[in-house]
Amino acid sequence: MAAEGAHRPLRADARRNREKILATALRLFTEQGLDARMELIATEAGVGSATLYRNFPSREALVEAVYRNELGRLCDAAPALLAQGPPGEALRAWTRLFLDYVTAKYGMIDALRATAAAGADPYGGSRERIRAAIASLMDACVAAGTIRTDIGPADLAAALEGIALTTAGGGHRQQAERLLDLTLDGLTVRRG
Repeated sequence: MAAEGAHRPLRADARRNREKILATALRLFTEQGLDARMELIATEAGVGSATLYRNFPSREALVEAVYRNELGRLCDAAPALLAQGPPGEALRAWTRLFLDYVTAKYGMIDALRATAAAGADPYGGSRERIRAAIASLMDACVAAGTIRTDIGPADLAAALEGIALTTAGGGHRQQAERLLDLTLDGLTVRRG
């Protein structure tokens, strides 16, 4: 018998339905904010309302799950990127994913605020997870001798947050990427 509170892995079809709901909800919350209706999310995800509510019993639960899913995708990308190529390239690629994450978060900010106002804590642990991902990327770069050692993960996180906040919204992606390049170039060890 399963322990109290233990979760069984989802069946493949249930996992696909959950992923479709999360992707659709992200898009609709980003496009429509608080006006995104749960029924429309279910319809556009290709699932019934019962399936939606079985997975996410309230709008707040869905908003929090969408945010946490995007956070997980961002943080889980760090080890995958490090496994694919040189640490400097992994760090650069991850900063682009960070922009995508902030863009999604910014797009659904009204829904996140409403969720927080209802008593949920969608952001709990976010900053720590992001800093841990940045630390793993920076540690790999330091070990490879490609970035300075006098700048820490908290410094880079602050720079990334500043870039993301000042360039959030449509039409600023190219500027954001230039600022990311400028920041990452400033981290690079200069060879004499």
